[in-house]
Amino acid sequence: IPFIIFGLIRFIISVFDIRFLFFHPFALCVFFLLVVGFTDCTDRTRFLFSTDDSRFVFTTDGVLTVKRAVVLHEGHQDFFVHSLDSQGNQMTVPVMVLRHGHHNVSRDAEHHNGGHRHQNHHNTEVDSANTKETAGHPDVAVLYFPKSSKGLRRRKRDWVVPPINVPENSNGPFPFKMVTIRSSEDKIKKILYSITGPAATEDPVGVFTMDKDTGDLYVHQRLDREKQAHYTLFAHADMEEPIEIIINVIDMNDNRPIFEQTSYVAKVAESSPKGTTVIQVKATDADEPGNDNSIIKYTILSQEPKLPSDSMFAINSFNGAIMVEGVGLDRKKYPEYTLKIQAADTKGEGLTGRKTVVLKVTDSNDNPPVFTASTVIDENAVGALVFKLSVTDKDEPNSPAWNAKFKIIRGDPDNLFSIETGTYKQEGIIKTAQGLDFEKSRKHTLEVIAENDVPFAIPLTTSTVTVVVTVKDVNEPPIFKEKEMTVQKPEDLPVDSVIMKSEAEDPDFARENTVKYKIIYDPDNWLTVDEDSGLVKVKSLMDRESPYVKDNKYTVLLGAYDNDSFPATGTGTLVIILEDVNDNPPFIEERNITVCRDASAPVLLTVTDRDGPLHSAPYNVMVHEAFKPKWSAQMNKTKVELVLKSSVLSGTYQVILRVSDTDGLEQNCTIQAKVCNCVDAPFRNSWGVKEQTIRGVVGGILLLSSKISGLCSSKQALIKH
Repeated sequence: IPFIIFGLIRFIISVFDIRFLFFHPFALCVFFLLVVGFTDCTDRTRFLFSTDDSRFVFTTDGVLTVKRAVVLHEGHQDFFVHSLDSQGNQMTVPVMVLRHGHHNVSRDAEHHNGGHRHQNHHNTEVDSANTKETAGHPDVAVLYFPKSSKGLRRRKRDWVVPPINVPENSNGPFPFKMVTIRSSEDKIKKILYSITGPAATEDPVGVFTMDKDTGDLYVHQRLDREKQAHYTLFAHADMEEPIEIIINVIDMNDNRPIFEQTSYVAKVAESSPKGTTVIQVKATDADEPGNDNSIIKYTILSQEPKLPSDSMFAINSFNGAIMVEGVGLDRKKYPEYTLKIQAADTKGEGLTGRKTVVLKVTDSNDNPPVFTASTVIDENAVGALVFKLSVTDKDEPNSPAWNAKFKIIRGDPDNLFSIETGTYKQEGIIKTAQGLDFEKSRKHTLEVIAENDVPFAIPLTTSTVTVVVTVKDVNEPPIFKEKEMTVQKPEDLPVDSVIMKSEAEDPDFARENTVKYKIIYDPDNWLTVDEDSGLVKVKSLMDRESPYVKDNKYTVLLGAYDNDSFPATGTGTLVIILEDVNDNPPFIEERNITVCRDASAPVLLTVTDRDGPLHSAPYNVMVHEAFKPKWSAQMNKTKVELVLKSSVLSGTYQVILRVSDTDGLEQNCTIQAKVCNCVDAPFRNSWGVKEQTIRGVVGGILLLSSKISGLCSSKQALIKH
C-alpha cells in the first residue's frame, strides 16, 4: 500500500516525537515504516521498545512496522512508545499516525517538535548498521567502549555501562558468556581486550575472564549472592580508556528461614481472653532483604492437644505473634500445648523452617478442689498399667447396684488408653492401648467416671476422677527415610565409587541427638559408609557371580545410631541390583574324558559361562593348532562335539580347546583324553568280514579270560592278547 512519512523523528534522552502521513485513507498492512534514531547516552545501538498499541511494533534496532491492518477512523491514531535509559528509567513519548491530508497534530507533538530540529546533547553517533550480535549467542548484549572523536568532539568520560545481572547458583554450562565488550576500532585494526579487578586478576582469581581477541566476558563458576552481591571490574582495550563494569548477582531462593531461638517456651493464663498475645517468634532469611525470597509468612501447622478445639491459638502471619484464639483454656485438663510453627519465604509459598513452641497454661482459681491421680509412663509401651482406681458403694455387695463400671469421657480422643473393671468389681484398671509418643504429647489428662451396672434409682452425682499421665521420654532409634533402599549399579563399579547417600532422622527431636551411620551386615565386605554423612561407597570390587548375590541382588543391612548416653540403633536395608558385565570367559566342565580309538561317535562336552545370558551363548570352539591333526571340535548348541580324527595308540592325551562367548571373551581349556580300545563299541561300517570276525573272537577271549574293570587296556596287554 503506498504511503509517505511526514514529520520529524528524534529522541533526546526524554523526548521522542514521531509523525507519519499516509496516502491510504483506511488501512495499513504489515509494512516497514522507518528506522528510528535513538540513544541513551551510551554507545549501545540496540534497545527494547514497547508500545501501547500492539498493532505497531519496534525491533531492537529502531525499525517501526505495522503488524496488522490499522483502520484510521478519525484520520489519525495515537499511542505511546516506551524504553529504558542506561539508568533504568522509563522513557515514554507520544506517537501520532496521520492519514494523508489530515493535520490534527496533538499538542504534545507540537510542543515537543517546536518547529525545529534538536541535536543529541552528547553528540553520540547511533548507527544501527554497526550493531553486532555475539556469534552463537544472539541474546548476549554487545557493549562498546566510548568513541574517540576528532575536531570539536571529545571522549565521554562519564560513559557508563549498564550493570550486568547474573543469577546466583546458575548451573552453567561454564564458562558462561555474559556480555561482549567491543571497541569500534576493531573494525580497522586488531584490538586486544582484558579485564582486571577482584575475582578476575585479584583474589579470588579467575571467577571472571575475558577473551583477549573477542572481548567476550565469561563467568566460570556458580555465584553466591549471600557471599558477594556485587563485583566491580574494569575492561581494557588497546587505545581506549578503561570502563567500569558492575556485575550484580541476582538473588535466588536458596536459603530457608531460620528461627532466632532454638526453643520457645511461654506461659498463658487459663483465663486469658481472645486476642491475648502469648509470645512472638521470629525467623530470618539470608536471601536479599525486601525480596520475595526473604519475605516470611508464619503459620501454625499443628496443636497438641487439639482440645477443647484444634484452634486454641492463632499466629500473626507477618510478625509471628502467637495469640489466644479459642475459649476453654483449662490448666487442670490441658496444662500444656505444643504448637508446631512454620516460617515460609516467598510470602509463605517457598522454603520453610519449623520450630516447636511450648505454651504452659497457668492456673486461675476457677474450679473447686477435686481428686486427681497422676502417674508416669514410658513412651512406646503398649498394654502398660497406668493406674488402678478404687471406689466404694453402700449398696448390697456384688449386686448390679454395687458393681462398678468405668469410662474415660475426656482427654483421650485418639483412644490411646483402655479402662476395664477388675475382678474386684469396684476397681478400674487403666492401661495403654497404644504406645504413647513423648514427641507428640508429653502429658495426657484423662477424666474418668464410675457408674453401676444399673441406673440410679434417684438423682445422684456421678463420681469422677482426673488422671494425669506424664509420658517419660525414651531414647528411640533413628528411622531411615526409606526402610528399603534400592539402587542399580554395574558390577565392575570402581573402588571409591558412590553407591548412594543413606538418610535417617532421629524422632527424639527434643534430645537433639546426632545421627551416625554404620554397616551392620555386608556378607562379601564390598562396601563402606561414612559415619557422619551416610555416604555409601565401594570398598572392594563387586561381583554379580558371588554366591551372596541372589537374582542379581546384593543385600546389605545399614545401621543409623544416635549419640545418646544409651544409644539406640535403627536399621535399613540396601539392595544393590548388579548389572552384568562380561567378566567371565566360558569354560568346559568336563576336564577328564574317555575316547574309544575306533569309535566314530563324538564326545559331548558341556560349556558353561558364569555371566548372564547377554554375555554367554552362542559359544564358539576351536582346537588349538598343535592338536588339529588328530582332533576336531564344533559347537552343537551349548555342547562341544569333540572327535578323534586319526587312529592313535591307547593312552592319555592332552587336548587344548579355545572357547569364546558371544562377545568374544575366550580362554583355553585343557582336556585330558584317555584313548582306549573299547570292546563293546559298535563295529565300523567300513570294516571287512574278516576284521569283524577277528574282533569278535578277541572280544570273547577278553570276556572269558579275566574280569576287566575298565573299558581301557594298555598297549602291552593288547599286544599280548
